Amino acid sequence: METPKQERKDGLQDGHEPPPKKQIDLDDVLTNELGQFGRFQLRNFLLVAIPIIMSAFMSEFIFSAAAIPHRCQVPECGEYGKRHEFEPEWISNAIPESGSGFASTTRFAPVANLTQNGTLEYCPAQLFDRNTTIGCDGFVYLRFNTVVYDFDLGGQEWLRALAGTLNSVGTLLVLPLTGYVSDRFGRRIALVISVFNLATIGLIRSFSVNYPMYLSLQILQTTLGAGTFSSAYIFAAELVGPKYRVLSSATSTSMFALGQVILGSVAWLIEPWRYMIMALHIPCFLIISYYWILSESVRWLLAKRKFDEAKVVLEKVAKVNRKQISEKSMQALLNPPQSQAKEGSPNLIKAIIGSPVLLRRVCTTPIWWITATFVYYGLSINSTSLSDTMHLNYILTCAIEIPGFYTAVLVLDRIGRKVTLCIAFFFSAACNIAFVFIPHDLFALRLVIFLLGKFGISTVMTSVYLYTSELYPTEYRHSLLAFSSMVGRIGSITAPLTPVLMKYWHGIPSMMFGAMGIISGFLVLTQPETLGTKMPNTLAEAEALGKPESKAERSK
Repeated sequence: METPKQERKDGLQDGHEPPPKKQIDLDDVLTNELGQFGRFQLRNFLLVAIPIIMSAFMSEFIFSAAAIPHRCQVPECGEYGKRHEFEPEWISNAIPESGSGFASTTRFAPVANLTQNGTLEYCPAQLFDRNTTIGCDGFVYLRFNTVVYDFDLGGQEWLRALAGTLNSVGTLLVLPLTGYVSDRFGRRIALVISVFNLATIGLIRSFSVNYPMYLSLQILQTTLGAGTFSSAYIFAAELVGPKYRVLSSATSTSMFALGQVILGSVAWLIEPWRYMIMALHIPCFLIISYYWILSESVRWLLAKRKFDEAKVVLEKVAKVNRKQISEKSMQALLNPPQSQAKEGSPNLIKAIIGSPVLLRRVCTTPIWWITATFVYYGLSINSTSLSDTMHLNYILTCAIEIPGFYTAVLVLDRIGRKVTLCIAFFFSAACNIAFVFIPHDLFALRLVIFLLGKFGISTVMTSVYLYTSELYPTEYRHSLLAFSSMVGRIGSITAPLTPVLMKYWHGIPSMMFGAMGIISGFLVLTQPETLGTKMPNTLAEAEALGKPESKAERSK
């Protein structure tokens, strides 16, 4: 007969080993010894802020491939080239009227058996059959500072908008490439290579001789260079202590917004698209020097067991921050325990199908991401059509993102993730729908409402990443977060096509943005609040999110 186990003096029962001591990790050392955001981290952040700013320059297609008002050439009036007076006095005699002034792709047919032509100064209505319209044989353009003029893309709006779509496709293709280079060869190598590709291909694109070459280089540039932001972002985040990570994230995205403001300013000052692209990309070559200036990420060095190099960087951090790292902490970081073999990963597809809660989230969160990217990029692109001052409109639309990012930081931990995201979706949707019905002559009011819509979706962009990651269990979190993000690229791929829809009705893009925002806002209401709960480690904990008993257990 077995006897009860006797309790030992150390408080443990016979047959039980003491719980293992917590292994010291880099976050512990940053928090307790090196400093969570000292001089070294500040210097690091200021350095990587520059390539983050430069990563925004890939959106220059908004200006280099911007739509230009155009109309048909009228050979009967002496027009045989692309550059003529856009609105001569006789224009209504040859071109039918439309909602925007006069038609851009049709004109009145010339009278049959025409024996006499007009001139550039005088072209009477008698030369045209005003009951018959025909398509254009050539175009006259209002401006000549984009690829639309150089490559004669008049009347081919879908082809022109393809530049933005290919740009977004490239940002999807770059994810596995940059991830491999960053994890295999280091964050510093990934950053330098990405910026070098961005600069080199962008510079070559400024010499494009035709539109297919321009488009090919567009997708090649983003596929090989769009990793600039993610590489620099990792640098900014990996050496910052836990307390400053959300603030660091918001500041990094704000630097990207600042880059968009700089892009709009350069495009405003340098109108010829080839020189504008050169001015943006030539300074990017300076980032090559980062190979010698930047220290490699300590987290990557430790993960790759490059302990000698990691020790040098840790000592440098301590010196710059005027701190000391204890020998015990140094040895703990440089001599981690051998990781035990992990059990086989649970089957993700089987878990999704077997859990109605998880299945509902997997069907919901990608829609948030599609809406966020669709509205975010759609508003930036459509801002250029607000008025003739397209550069100022774009600059203001991008600048409003910065308070939107920091608003999310301020309210996420106060009113909750669910409430913040839901209100931001609904607010942006309301602004986009209201924008449709504001008369065009009330420009100031239209601009304010448009900017408020961008403010709302900027708050969404910061919130959706955090909320999505907190809804999924640790064992599936990375895979399902990546899935949501990749599906969300559908929004950024389709957003550049929305300006083309305005030729059918001016309000189509804004109504689409509003409808998507409303749908996503209601979908947010179907998910539990995650404020005040630990990130779920298991599927059972993830399914229990939002239940009072589960929250009570976590708060013990």
